[in-house]
Amino acid sequence: MRRVEQVAYRDGSLIELEQILSESQAAETFKRSVRIYCANGGAEHIRIEGSAPRIKVKRLLAHILTAEPHLPIENISLRAKSGCSDFIGTVQVHTTSETLVYDFVWDCRWRAEQEGWTDCFGFPDQIRAAREYDWRCFERWEPVHSE
Repeated sequence: MRRVEQVAYRDGSLIELEQILSESQAAETFKRSVRIYCANGGAEHIRIEGSAPRIKVKRLLAHILTAEPHLPIENISLRAKSGCSDFIGTVQVHTTSETLVYDFVWDCRWRAEQEGWTDCFGFPDQIRAAREYDWRCFERWEPVHSE
């Protein structure tokens, strides 16, 4: 836990994550796993099928916790593919009483287009969008079904 605190003071996104966690009804064990994942990668209550860039999983975790703060999340299972500007997949959110499934698209190019930001070549400035909006680049977050 000490390592996470030290990182938090150097990285404003982890300070923001602590605020997100404090407003969530997720189980303490899941919150602890989120902190561990963000600091070190890999955590007990966060299952990733295949591989996914840690930064994109961190963004997904932040989004889940802010989009669904009322859920008593115990763990998640993620299946996704990562492109240069996007992260597309399905996440199962396991709570104390049910499993909720969401399809999602995180896309910094889409966010840049929404903001009207272009780079020096006239393309959507996805780097700026990812830097400034971080986890807030979700184009889609749709419930699929409950199990």
